[in-house]
Amino acid sequence: MTGSARFAALKALLRTEKGGYSNIVLNSVLKEYNLDARDKALASTLFYGVLERRITLDYIIGFFSKTPVGRITPSVLYILRMGVYQIIYLEKIPDSAAVNESVRLTKEFGQAKASGFVNAVLRNLLRGKDKVKFPAEDEDFEKYLSVEYSLPKWLVTLWEKSYGRRTAGLLAESMAQKPDIYIRVNNTVISEEKLLEELKISGFECGPVKWPDNAVRVSGGNLAAAEAYKKGFFHVQDLSSQICCRLFSPEGGETVADVCAAPGGKTFTAAERMGNRGTVLSFDKYKARVKLITEGARRLGLSIVNASERDALSGKTSGAFADRVLCDAPCSGLGVLRRKPEIKYKNKSELDSLPDLQYRILCRSSKLVKKGGILFYSTCTLNSMENSGVAERFLLENKGFEPLGLCLPENLVHAVDEPANQLTLMPYLHGTDGFFIASFIKTRE
Repeated sequence: MTGSARFAALKALLRTEKGGYSNIVLNSVLKEYNLDARDKALASTLFYGVLERRITLDYIIGFFSKTPVGRITPSVLYILRMGVYQIIYLEKIPDSAAVNESVRLTKEFGQAKASGFVNAVLRNLLRGKDKVKFPAEDEDFEKYLSVEYSLPKWLVTLWEKSYGRRTAGLLAESMAQKPDIYIRVNNTVISEEKLLEELKISGFECGPVKWPDNAVRVSGGNLAAAEAYKKGFFHVQDLSSQICCRLFSPEGGETVADVCAAPGGKTFTAAERMGNRGTVLSFDKYKARVKLITEGARRLGLSIVNASERDALSGKTSGAFADRVLCDAPCSGLGVLRRKPEIKYKNKSELDSLPDLQYRILCRSSKLVKKGGILFYSTCTLNSMENSGVAERFLLENKGFEPLGLCLPENLVHAVDEPANQLTLMPYLHGTDGFFIASFIKTRE
């Protein structure tokens, strides 16, 4: 199927609006259209740019549209968002081209009657973009952060209530920045030094981080196409998850359970840290996702990984057998907005039931831990109700467990006031995704 970069971007945005994951949707749409490399790049830029800046774009559109933003047809509204994004943020695209291409796209998409409206709004913007009055930080802090960094106001309020005004501001700013990409060295088959050499020869820019070991920051190409990837020398994993696994600290010969494992990153890192000695039971509810774990372990040559289907909420707990259990529970994902910007447009009500679900999964998972064993709870969100709220409730209602202090290196400091068995990772301070870790030890049956 042929089509323009803008048409493909519009298709992808509308599909994401219906609930799709941004990366999966975009990859699918790009495969449908016969675009050259330049057009693919433009489609990707428009797609992610509009997703990341949607609230800001709507605020600007509201100044120049006689029709309220909420009453504009979805396809026309996304065309306007794309047009405004090009005018405000893409200096290499002439303003006239941004307007003309938006009008043409409106007609091409079967909305010819709205083409005059699109033309009028965008030309009004060209004449008056310097007159847009944005919220002032000292007059309305929450609205300022919402519009400046394109965050829903409820999320700004949540962060301010959970972590304080200063941290909320730092978080908002950091979520508007591009995240670094990290990989985890498969130390069972190659050293960090050797992998760095191979990646550099293949044209990647890369370098180690101070802590944890075998974590590498990388940029400069398609990692999945790299020979080192095909050979099983690494897997892609954010630094936050690598820190979690380092603190989890599984040892060779132990039995470890990863109860919400797919797509398998923490399972793989645990097996590597164990030197591929012992047993890692990797569970997921869905067959297709279990297959992903199995295939990943095979590529990495991790023979101790045993992946199988199990519902973390209702699956069998056939005895307390595990030395360590990792429960990375389903969450709202508010810590990974830089990678999945569509998450911030979910309805806030979707968060309300999560803490109870997470608590029940954690309790169920705790039954797998043998006496003297360790239980980790983690999420990739920044919401105190899903994080410290669940951890503290667990200790209160499960007397067989006690908090286990995390042994942190000097360079890894707490961003918020929290107990020694908890750690909240913040993008602005730690250079990671937003992430939460809590550690417990089972002291009695």
